[in-house]
Amino acid sequence: MLATALLTLPLLAAAPVAAAPVAAAPAPVAPVPAPAPAPAPAADDRPVAVEVTRLDPRTVAPGGTVTVEGRLTNTGTESLTDLTVRLQRGQVVTTRAELLATDADADPVTAGTAPFATVTGELAPGDEVAFTYTATTADLAMDRDGVYPLLLNLNATGPDGEQSRVGEVTTSVVQQTAPPAATTSVAWLWPLVEPTHRDAAGGFVDDDLAAEVSADGRLDRALAVLERLPTTVPPGATEPEPVAPVTVAVDPVLVEELALMARGPYAVAGQEAAGTGTGAAAAWLERLRAVAADHPVVALPYGDVDADALQAAGLPAVVTRSLPRAAEDPGDGDGGAVAGADSPGPAGADLLAEQLGVEPRTDLAWVAGGPLRADTLATLAGGGVDTVVLDSGALDDADAVLGLDGAAAARATVAGEDGPVPALVADGRLSALVGSAGATDGGVRVAEQRYLAELVLLSQQPVADPAGQSVLVAPPRDVDPDPDGVAAMIADTALPGLRPASLTDLAAGPLGRADGALAPADGDPAQTAALDPAALADVAAAVDLRDDLAGAVVGEPAGALAPYDAATARAASTSWRDDPEGSRVVAADLRATLGGLREQVTLLAPAEGSYSLASNDAPLVLTVQNDLPFAVRVLVAVRTRDNVGLTLGDVGVQEAAPRQRTTLQVPTQLSQSGRFAVTATLTTPDGGPLGDPVAIQVRSTTYGTISLSITIGAAVLLGLLFLRRGVLFVLRRRRGTAEEEQPAGTVWPPSRSPV
Repeated sequence: MLATALLTLPLLAAAPVAAAPVAAAPAPVAPVPAPAPAPAPAADDRPVAVEVTRLDPRTVAPGGTVTVEGRLTNTGTESLTDLTVRLQRGQVVTTRAELLATDADADPVTAGTAPFATVTGELAPGDEVAFTYTATTADLAMDRDGVYPLLLNLNATGPDGEQSRVGEVTTSVVQQTAPPAATTSVAWLWPLVEPTHRDAAGGFVDDDLAAEVSADGRLDRALAVLERLPTTVPPGATEPEPVAPVTVAVDPVLVEELALMARGPYAVAGQEAAGTGTGAAAAWLERLRAVAADHPVVALPYGDVDADALQAAGLPAVVTRSLPRAAEDPGDGDGGAVAGADSPGPAGADLLAEQLGVEPRTDLAWVAGGPLRADTLATLAGGGVDTVVLDSGALDDADAVLGLDGAAAARATVAGEDGPVPALVADGRLSALVGSAGATDGGVRVAEQRYLAELVLLSQQPVADPAGQSVLVAPPRDVDPDPDGVAAMIADTALPGLRPASLTDLAAGPLGRADGALAPADGDPAQTAALDPAALADVAAAVDLRDDLAGAVVGEPAGALAPYDAATARAASTSWRDDPEGSRVVAADLRATLGGLREQVTLLAPAEGSYSLASNDAPLVLTVQNDLPFAVRVLVAVRTRDNVGLTLGDVGVQEAAPRQRTTLQVPTQLSQSGRFAVTATLTTPDGGPLGDPVAIQVRSTTYGTISLSITIGAAVLLGLLFLRRGVLFVLRRRRGTAEEEQPAGTVWPPSRSPV
C-alpha cells in the first residue's frame, strides 16, 4: 500500500516545535577515522532499531551543520560493542517527480559520506542508548540546492568480532539558498471520526469510546494535534491565532454519543449505569468546543456513510437522508424543499451547532478513499453538496494534482453523471504519509522530513500562474497521530515558500484540471463497494423494511423513522471498511430491529379464539394493537376456509393510533348458520405483513335467508294444518249437534260406503 511504501522514504529536516525530548543524555560521540565499510546484512537481520528525535535545521545553507539526535535500541539477543554511526547521502534531486523515482532506487546512498563517529558504551539486548551526530555540508559534499537522500548508518562489533551494519534509517536533508519560485498554499482537513458504539435501538453495546477519549486514547491524541499547534499574532491583530487554519471534519454520530455519555449515568450492554466515560466525554467535548472556536468545522454526513458503497447497492436515498442539509427543490423559488419523498433523517448540522456552539459547513462532502462512481457525485449534488473532497487516487490522472507534470493544484472539477462537479483533491501521498507517521521507520520526525521535502520541491518548481500552487492534506479517517509530530507538520506550512490556507482559499485558488475523469474501478462496477457484501445486503434488506413502513406512517415518515434512519447510517459507515466482522454484526442487528417494528403492530385474537355473530349482517369486530410511537395505516384481509355461508366485506385502509388499541368492523353477510374458520391478516398499504395472522372461529345461531324462508314456509304450512284441523273439529261439532236434534226413528245413511 502507499502508506507502507512511504515509511522508508527520505525526508527533510523539521521544525524545532516538533522535536521530541531525548529520553536520556546523549552519549558522547567522537570522530574516528572512517573504517572500511562493512558488508551490510539484510534489513531484517539488523538488530538495532534507530529512532530519530531531532534533525536540525529544516533547511541548511552551504557551510551549515546538520545535527541528528536519536535513540538506539538493541532488539536482538546478542550484545554489541564498538558502536559507530555516520551520515551518507545520495544524488541530489530537484523535483518531486525525481524524489518519487528514488523510492524504488536501490542506490546505496553513497554519493557523499561523512566520517564515522563513536557512540560510547556497550549495547546489551533490550538496552537503549542515546546519540548525537553532526556533519557539515562540506562533509557531505552538498554542492547545490535540492533535496539530498540521507542514510544514518550504524555499525557495531558482534560476538564473532566482526564489524557489520546493525541498524540504519533513511531520511533527507535540504539545501536551499534561492527564494521559492512560487507560493504553495497548503490546507489541512482533519478527521474526528469513530465507529459507532451503539446498536440499532440506540443503546451502547460497549464502553470502548470512553477509552478513546481518555488520556492517550486515539481520539485524545487526534484532538491534541490541534491543541498543540503553535500560535501567532497576525499583523493588525491583538489575539493569537493558530499558525495554520485546519478544517475539522466531524462525524455528528461521535458528538452525539459523547453527549449522551456526558449527561450522566448511561447503560452499557443493557446494564444500567455501567458506563464509565461520563467525565472523559464531557472533558473531550469541552476541548472540542475550544478547538472549534479557532478552526472551521465541516459536518460530515451522519455516520460518515460510505456513499459510494450505498450508491453501488442501489441505496442513494440512504446517502441523501444522512447529509447535513437538504437539497433545495429547483421548482420552489423559496427553496428548502427536500428532493424525494422524505427529508433527511438525522440532523447532523443542527446537532453539531447545538453541541459545539458553531455553525458547521454543510455544503462540502468528503468522500472516502478508493474508486468513486459518477452517479455518487450526482446523489451528493442532489442532496445539497456543492463541493466534494476526494483523494487523488480517485482520479484517472492525478499528476496535475500532485504537481508531477506542472503546477500542483488541489482545486478541480470532476466529470459527474450530470455534468462537472466542483472538487478539492487531497494529495494522496502526503495524506497517507501523515496517516502512517507513527509507524514510520525512524519515528514521526522522519515522516515529517519527507513531508517537508516534497513541499519544498513543489515550491521550487517554476509556475506560470501568479496564484501559485495549492495542496490539500487529508489524513485517513482512522488516523492515530503522534500529537507533537503531526502538529509540527501542520506548523511547517508556515515555512518560506509555503502558505497556510483554508479550504475556502483552495476553492478560490488555481484550477488544476477541469472535468477530470474518475479512475476506473477494477472488475464489475457493482462489486466496487468497500463495505462487506453480506453486511451491505442486510442494510439493503433493512432499508426495504423501512420504506415499506414509511408508506404506512400517518404524517411525515422522515420524522417518525428518524431514529431508524440514523441507525441505518451508522451501520453503513465508512468506519466499517476495515472491520467486516463488526460490520456484519451491526447490519444484522439493524435488519432485525427494522423487522421488529412490524411485530409491534398486530391483530389481537379473541380471548377464547371464537367470535359470535348476533345477526346475519352483524360486523366482525377485530382489534389492532399498535405499540409504535406513531400512527400507521393498515389493511385487514379476512378470509374463510371455503367461503361458503359467510361473506366478508372490505374495510379499506384504516388508521391505528399510536400506543393504543383500535377496533375495526368488518362487514359480514351470513347465508347459513354454523361455525366458520376465519383467518385475519394485517399488512401495510404496500403489502408488508404486520404481526402474525390470527385464526378465529366465527359461529352463528341466526338464520340465513334460505333457512329463514324454509322456516317461515314450514311455520305457514304448520299453521294451515292447525287451521284445517280446527275447521274439521268445528264441523264435527256442528254435525253432532244436528244429530241430537233429529226426531226419533230417523235413520241416516252410513257415512261410508259399505263396499
